[in-house]
Amino acid sequence: MAKREQQLAEEEASGETALSSYHHEAFKRRTRYLVVFIGLIAAFFAMAVINIRSGDMNVSGSEIWNILIGKVTSGSTYDVIHKIRLPRILMAAILGGALSVSGFLLQTFFDNPIAGPFVLGISDGARMVVAIVMVLSISAVGFAPSWALVIAAFAGSLLATGFILLISRRVHNMAILLVAGLMVGYICKAATDFILTFAADNDIVNLRNWTLGSFSGNSWENVVAAAVLVGVAMLFTILLSKPIGAYQLGESYAQSMGVNIKSFRVILILLSSILSGTVTAFAGPISFVGIAVPFLIKRALGTSKPLVVIPATFLGGTAFCMMCDLIARLAFAPTELNISTVTAVFGAPVVIFMMLMRRTGRY
Repeated sequence: MAKREQQLAEEEASGETALSSYHHEAFKRRTRYLVVFIGLIAAFFAMAVINIRSGDMNVSGSEIWNILIGKVTSGSTYDVIHKIRLPRILMAAILGGALSVSGFLLQTFFDNPIAGPFVLGISDGARMVVAIVMVLSISAVGFAPSWALVIAAFAGSLLATGFILLISRRVHNMAILLVAGLMVGYICKAATDFILTFAADNDIVNLRNWTLGSFSGNSWENVVAAAVLVGVAMLFTILLSKPIGAYQLGESYAQSMGVNIKSFRVILILLSSILSGTVTAFAGPISFVGIAVPFLIKRALGTSKPLVVIPATFLGGTAFCMMCDLIARLAFAPTELNISTVTAVFGAPVVIFMMLMRRTGRY
């Protein structure tokens, strides 16, 4: 009897220890999430403040504050802050977050961390169709409407993605699939260069500036359009967090949890195309953000849980692109670098590191 009581006491103590360990690990995990999110939010506000105060014209903090709250509504300082810097900062934040989440969705879809809009040729497909629409619109009516560019970018993204999906049905080796994506990108780039060769001089100027990639030159109307498109896509992405989490564990598991795999995959590709297409329409092609940022965020959080990773990836993309845009503006001022040059400098080493880790089996 005493032996039985001792056994029960040991089992109870073991259960309490396991429960205590579980609560301790959960607390550590929540603390880690909190620290990462606080860091990302702090980075976002720091980049916003530095960006809005940096430039050829020195503007004091009080002047900026008065413009932001509406006390000042005219003058050269108002024009610089309200019409040039603010739209550019917001566009970098919105599109940077969108591109990062688009990369995360593609990585989930292909089950490969190196899959991204730029690597798979999706951004180049969007760029090709936008270039065609831009030339035709400028030739016909003298300008290219924002809605037309967005639709063109979305169509180009879907076109390139569809081609990659056709290849993926026949080729199951991800290395070959990524090479196929690069080839799609080169074909689309060649087609875009062909369009530039036979475009009118004024069209070439507009196209060349756009194809270099930049957050500059966007109006408040463009900011609102981008915010609406990205906001709707992000809302659906967040709502899909649970199915995405199940899909990460395998198609069989996702089906056992009631996920319609065919519909889910279509929705995933549509959302990724909307996000990457919006970025290409308003800022041109931007490299490596969709690969580097999701990887860094997942490493920082120590999890791939979509409900945590998706908003963190968006915040990480905003801070990353705002930082890169700041460097692009100021590094060799008054000459401005294209944004892809800067994102490649910071993003490419991350991708190389990822590939080395996968090679050694640590990722």
